[in-house]
Amino acid sequence: MNNTSENGGYMTLDFIRETIRDDMKDGVYSKIHTRFPPEPNGYLHLGHIKSICLNFGIAKEYNGLCNLRFDDTNPLKEEDEYVKSIQEDIKWLGFDYSDRVYYASDYFSQLYEWAIKLIKDGKAYVDDLTPEEMRKYRGTLTEPGEESIYRSRSIEENLELFIQMKEGVFPDGSKTLRAKIDMASPNINMRDPVMYRVLHATHHRTGDEWSIYPMYDFAHGQGDSIECISHSICTLEFEDHRPLYYWFIDNLGIYKPTQLEFSRFNMTYTMLSKRRLLQLVNEKVVDGWDDPRMPTIAGVRRRGYTPEALKKMMREVGVSKNDSVIDITIMENAIREDLNYTVQRVMTVLDPIKLVITNYDENLVEEMDAVNNPERPEAGIRKVPFSRELYIEREDFAEVPPPKFFRLAPGREVRLRYAYFVTCTDIIKDENGEIIEVHCTYDPKTRGGDSPDGRKVKATLHWVSAKNAVDIKVRLYNYLFNTPDPDNVEEGKTFLDNINIDSLMVKDGKAEPFLADAKAGDRFQFERVGYFIADSKDYCDDSRIFNRIVTLKDSFKKKLI
Repeated sequence: MNNTSENGGYMTLDFIRETIRDDMKDGVYSKIHTRFPPEPNGYLHLGHIKSICLNFGIAKEYNGLCNLRFDDTNPLKEEDEYVKSIQEDIKWLGFDYSDRVYYASDYFSQLYEWAIKLIKDGKAYVDDLTPEEMRKYRGTLTEPGEESIYRSRSIEENLELFIQMKEGVFPDGSKTLRAKIDMASPNINMRDPVMYRVLHATHHRTGDEWSIYPMYDFAHGQGDSIECISHSICTLEFEDHRPLYYWFIDNLGIYKPTQLEFSRFNMTYTMLSKRRLLQLVNEKVVDGWDDPRMPTIAGVRRRGYTPEALKKMMREVGVSKNDSVIDITIMENAIREDLNYTVQRVMTVLDPIKLVITNYDENLVEEMDAVNNPERPEAGIRKVPFSRELYIEREDFAEVPPPKFFRLAPGREVRLRYAYFVTCTDIIKDENGEIIEVHCTYDPKTRGGDSPDGRKVKATLHWVSAKNAVDIKVRLYNYLFNTPDPDNVEEGKTFLDNINIDSLMVKDGKAEPFLADAKAGDRFQFERVGYFIADSKDYCDDSRIFNRIVTLKDSFKKKLI
């Protein structure tokens, strides 16, 4: 066994790994075989990454296998689009399931035969109760349930009715097949749970072959058994389902995996519910499942996050049985750490104001040496054109500077990064009184950004040559929700009332010519601004659109901008 996983496994020995280690030591299993079982009813989100890393990571550490199995038991919500997106997400994260792609629908015939067996053994029956009646009969957490009046049907009658259910004789919702366990059980999941329901719906793989579909609790454990899964690793809400998981397997007399549960992944300012995310898409609050504000894997991928950063975050979060909510800054710091070392620096101006150097030759264009990445000297330097007219950020100039404002102001000298010292001598305003130009003089002896006489300045500004600038459009993404807990709402309101209306701002900016050669998916640090990616869908030479991945510092949490 390896103590670490190159594909994002956790660095410490958590309780799940301790259990697996002991099982292997005691000879309970000869080989580790896990599975990741998503429902193809939506796109995967950040919470799924934890399960993916855990299942695939453990398999790798123990030289075992991990299957991808789609729980496609609800044809009303499932689509091939989701199947394809899930496969793409897992591969993008760097995990390999080879040819081990399975579906619960692969086992529909076997599940049906096992249901017949339970009926013949007197352990399952056909029920005619309506959903409302079933809820009433189920009881409460403190009071036992009541047995259905159809529970005493004979084996022969149950067999005949179940076969007719399969043949499509009955309308939707009119009958169910239920396990006959214990309506007085303190565990509500054991109170004669539904195994099958009548549903005339076209399945994305089996078409109209079936008029009945198994429930998750009946399909899941049996799928694990068929695939000889050693450890069925689930999130904590399935802990109360574990007795039922084992009941089906024990009463069918089939291979028995071990079910283990861990806490879900939760994060501030984030909604991790496929039902809620689907609502955001359907109501066009966002622009699809891959909107960069969405916490889907497709969304954060388009936003510019890397697999390495996301897996690093999951290692830091770890695995436990304690429900918790991590701060979103953990994810942001993970991508900053990754990109700080790997990406190219460039200079851009997102809210430009023109700076004119009045004593600089208007026909001269110099090339300044700019560092590509100070964290990696081997990344070298690039040439940046410098001319008489430049663009600087509007916020870097103040006609009347407030206290502790050290950037450009009338009479003040600052450094232009990689270039010269300049001193503001004048300003030009339009008819509305808005400043449209800042005039400066430069000191030719300070080329490269240093003064030979040793004088110091308190600010260094980035800039772009107006003559050589490349036009860009930037999308400044912020948190989709304006509160750490989007589900925390006043009575009469919904999580949609917590949508941050400023979660996206679009600006037209200027960039140094280096960005003219950028391709979709390229990442950069815009100096003093943040980390950005050329949008994977909308970027082209005629529309250079960059998405902000994350700010340079943790500013979102302090102020939604």
